[in-house]
Amino acid sequence: MDLEVMNGLLRPKSIAVIGASNTEGKIGYSVVRSLIEGGYEGPVYPVNPKSDEIQGFKAYKSVLDVPGEIDAAAIVVPAKFVPQVTRECGEKGVKGLIVIASGFSEIGRADLETQTVEIAHEYGMRVLGPNIVGILSNSDKCNASFAPFLPLPGKAALVSQSGALFIAMDASTYIRRVGFDKMISIGNMSDVNFGDTVSWLDQDESTGCISLYIEGLKDGRRFMENALTASKPIIALKSGTSAHGAAAAASHTGSLAGSGKVYDAAFEQAGVVRASDLNNLFDRTLAMSLQPPMQGDSLLIVTNGGGVGVLATDSAERYGIPLRFAPEDVQTELRKYMPEFGSARNPVDLTGMAGRDWYQVSVQYSFAHDWVDGLVVLYCETAMTDPQDIAEGIKAAVDGSGVTDKPIAVSFVGGERSEAAMRWLVENGIPAYNEPDTAVNAIAALREYARNQNAAQSFVRYQDVDEAAARAVITKVRSEGDRAMTEIESKAIFEAYRLPVAHTRLATTEDEAVAKAVAANGPVVLKIVSPDILHKSDAGGVKVNVEGEEAVRKYFREILANAKAYKPDADIHGIAVQEMAPWGTEVILGSVNDATFGPTVMFGLGGIFVEILKDVTFRVAPVSPEQSLKMLSDINGAPILEGARGETPKDRKALAEVLSRYSQMIDDLGDEILETDANPVIVYDEGDGVCIVDARIILKAE
Repeated sequence: MDLEVMNGLLRPKSIAVIGASNTEGKIGYSVVRSLIEGGYEGPVYPVNPKSDEIQGFKAYKSVLDVPGEIDAAAIVVPAKFVPQVTRECGEKGVKGLIVIASGFSEIGRADLETQTVEIAHEYGMRVLGPNIVGILSNSDKCNASFAPFLPLPGKAALVSQSGALFIAMDASTYIRRVGFDKMISIGNMSDVNFGDTVSWLDQDESTGCISLYIEGLKDGRRFMENALTASKPIIALKSGTSAHGAAAAASHTGSLAGSGKVYDAAFEQAGVVRASDLNNLFDRTLAMSLQPPMQGDSLLIVTNGGGVGVLATDSAERYGIPLRFAPEDVQTELRKYMPEFGSARNPVDLTGMAGRDWYQVSVQYSFAHDWVDGLVVLYCETAMTDPQDIAEGIKAAVDGSGVTDKPIAVSFVGGERSEAAMRWLVENGIPAYNEPDTAVNAIAALREYARNQNAAQSFVRYQDVDEAAARAVITKVRSEGDRAMTEIESKAIFEAYRLPVAHTRLATTEDEAVAKAVAANGPVVLKIVSPDILHKSDAGGVKVNVEGEEAVRKYFREILANAKAYKPDADIHGIAVQEMAPWGTEVILGSVNDATFGPTVMFGLGGIFVEILKDVTFRVAPVSPEQSLKMLSDINGAPILEGARGETPKDRKALAEVLSRYSQMIDDLGDEILETDANPVIVYDEGDGVCIVDARIILKAE
C-alpha cells in the first residue's frame, strides 16, 4: 500500500469535483455543497466545461486547467466519460479518484470499470468505487460526498459497501450517539477494497476502532492478512450469508459451506468481531471504540435491581461468558455498601436503596480488584436517586480506580433523566445502553476480540509430505479425463501427506480380491471403485465385515451387479479391498475451495451429526494443530470427544494433527482441488490414534 497515495485519496488536502454543478438536485451540486457545509479548509476546484463559477468557486473547463496540485478528484460525470477523465487526472498528477458515478459493473459494464482502473494504475493513482457516496472525515472537516452532513464525531471509522445504508448510518450516528471520525463508501471495489481500507485506517491516528458493513469480499485471504496484522479492533456486519457457490456440491462439505460459516471462521481467524445486525454493529462499535479488550473471563455485574441483574445473567450465558460468584474477599467488602437483604455474590445487588456513594465505592473497589476482568453496571431509575448523580459516581469510580486495561459497560433503565445521564457517560468515554442485554453483549464483543487475538497461531508447514507424488496422481487422473477421483486415487494423495488411511488396494478380478483379502489377515470391506459413483452406499456398492474366500467372491459379483444396475455406463475400475478398521467414534473432515477465501477445511462428528444436525465448523486453510484443537471444541458435539458421561476421552491430539495436515494438503493443492471428504474418520481412545476409512477428492474443472 502506497501510504502517500492513500492519504491523498482518503485525507485529501485539495479536491477537484469533476462534474460539479450549480443545479440543486444534481449530485455534482451536492458534493460541492457538502464540502462547503462540512467546513473543508483545503482548495476546492469545481470542473465543468459549461460554467465559470460554481457555488462561489472558480470553475475550470478541465482538470488539466486547475493551477494548483490536486490530491483527490471526486468524479460525478456519466460512466462513459470516466475513463477519459481518469487519464486527464493522471496527467494532472492526482493521487486518488473518488468515483461517485454509477453505471459500471453493477449494471453489467465491468469493461468501463476495468478500463478506469487500468488507466489509473498507469499513473500510480488509486480508485475508490465506483458507485459510491463518497468519503467523510471529521478530523479533516471533509465531506466529499452527497451525504447531507458529517457524522457525530467519535473515535470509530466505518467502511460500507452499501451507499443507501451509508447515508442512513451517517444520520443514525446522532440518534444512537455513536461517534465516527471517518466514514468511507466503498461501492464496487474495483480497486481499493476492504483490506486496503483496514490497513490504512489502522495507521490513521484519528481512528480507534474499524467498523465494516460487508456484502462480499473480492479477495478474502488478503482481507484476512490485513485484518490479522491490524493493531485496532475490527467489527464486521456481513449480509448475504445464505448459500453461495455450493450448488450441486457432490461432497457433504460443499452442501454445508454456503451458510455463512466460512465467513464466521475467516473473521474469527483474522481477529474480526462479528455483528449480528445494524443495531448490534452500532452497539458493539461504541464499546470497542471506547474500551479496552476483556482479557479474562471474570465478569462482575453490579446493579440496584434484582430483575435487571437476572436479565444480565441470562445474557452473559447466552453470549458465552461464564458468570461465577465473586471471591469471598470481594463479597465481604461489597456487603459494607448494601443492606442485609442485598447480595454480594454476582450479580452484586446493592438494592434500590443504593445512591451515588454505594455505587461509587462498590464500582471503584470491584474494578480495581485482580479477580475482575470486566464490569457491567446496571441502574434502574428510582424516585430516591438522580441518574446524573449515579452516572457521575460511576465515572468518578472508574477514574479513581486507576484501571485503564479493563472494560466497563453501563445500562440505565428509566426515562428521560436516565437517557440524558447515559449520553453524558458516552461523552465521557463509558459506553451506556438502555438494555442490560446490550451492555452485556458489548462486553462480550470486547471479550471476543481479546480471545480472537490471543488464539491466533502461525502455521508451520509439515516438511515430511510429498507434494510431487500427490500432483503426479492428479496429473494421471486428468490425463484420463476424470475430475472425480476414486477412493484408491484419493487415498494415494492422502498418504502423500502422511494421513493415516485404512490399508486399501484395488482388485480387478475375483482372484485378486481373494488374495488381497487373505493378505489383510482379517475381515475386510469391499467397495466399488468408480469415478462415476461417488456415493457408493447409494449404489449398493459397499459390503462390510467380509471374511472368507466364498464371501469375498459372492460380494465381489454382487457389488459389480449393483453398480451396473445403478449406473450402466459407469467407468468401473474394480473393487477396493480394505482392512476392516476397528470400531470407534466417527468424525468427518472435508474441504471446499471457497470462491472468497480459497481452500477451506471443515470438521464435524459423523453420522446424523453431519447429515441432519449439520453440527460442523470451518476454518480457512491451513490451520495449526492448536487451531485444529479449537475446531474440535467448537461443535456442539465436542463433549463426545472429550469423554462425556464416563466415556474414555478420544485421541484429540492425534485428530488435531490429522486435521492440520489435511488443511495443508488442500492448501498446497488448492489450484487443483475443488472439494474433498474424509468420511468416516475413526477416532480411537486417547493415545490410540485415528484412521481414515474413506476418502473422496473432486478436482477443479480445467
